[in-house]
Amino acid sequence: MKPYTLQEINDVLKGTIYGTTNQKITAPEQLEVASNTEISFIGNKKYEKLWATSNACVAVVNEDISIAPGENRAFIKVKNADLAMSQVLELFAPAPPQFLVDIHPTATIDLTAVISNGVKIGAGCYIGPKVVIHENTILYPNVTILDECTIGKNTIIWSGAVVRERCHIGNDCIIHPNATIGADGFGFRPCSERGLVKVPQIGNVIIGNGVEIGANSCVDRGKFSSTVVGDGCKIDNLVQIGHNSKLGRFCIMAGNSGLAGSVTLGNGVIIGGSASIKDHIKIGDGVIVGAGSGVAGDIEAGKTMLGYPAIEARDALKQWAILKRLVNDSKKSK
Repeated sequence: MKPYTLQEINDVLKGTIYGTTNQKITAPEQLEVASNTEISFIGNKKYEKLWATSNACVAVVNEDISIAPGENRAFIKVKNADLAMSQVLELFAPAPPQFLVDIHPTATIDLTAVISNGVKIGAGCYIGPKVVIHENTILYPNVTILDECTIGKNTIIWSGAVVRERCHIGNDCIIHPNATIGADGFGFRPCSERGLVKVPQIGNVIIGNGVEIGANSCVDRGKFSSTVVGDGCKIDNLVQIGHNSKLGRFCIMAGNSGLAGSVTLGNGVIIGGSASIKDHIKIGDGVIVGAGSGVAGDIEAGKTMLGYPAIEARDALKQWAILKRLVNDSKKSK
């Protein structure tokens, strides 16, 4: 990786430098393990105490930091250290895997597929009939795109991902390894003669622009019509999105969380890790569902929910405090 001077990094961040260092900066690293040629960050005042024992020569810090950098060390003060550090990481990011040829000879591409300029297709990919892939999209080895799908511009699909028939992915998306877009929704009905009867899932999935889908996550196709993931949504690894669910713009779903069928999320909803959302639930704009919570009813916009079953956060915290007191009182009485 190319090393940078303090000034070169600040030219990108456009912060304010406090202190000075003659060290060339070779990499970003955590405060606790950084060497004296590495840059780190302090995104919260509670981590100030770690600076004294860190070897980092530079830290990107929030403007409210109250400590001095020290000898031959420097701070770059910015409004948001977390966002600024993402720019630093981009500076030091290694190049992505390279393609020796744009379309590998072992890729199978149907004659009716339309492949635009600048598309790269890796070894072992399968591109089905009437698929349309727009400019500068990259498919890494062993990606499967089935019949009549469309993939937008500048999208990256990593190895092992499957996009099933008639699904549509927008521009500037990232689909991580082994994600599945458009698997059958979980639809079965009991039948006295045949046991469980599979309900055909004849819809599709529509994914907007700037969406990221994590590794081993699944977005099921609609029973009819479409499962929709809105622009800018970020989906972690091992997430389940059930059939006919609709996500608004810029929603976040953390790992192991799941939506049952026909769930509607407003814009900017945050679903914590391992949270579960019952089918046919409507969740309003800006709602936060805490990790491990179970949502069994509609939620109004702007609320924060915790617990299983989920209730408003302030009520959940009160209940937990009461339970803790009861347990402590019980121990004292023994």
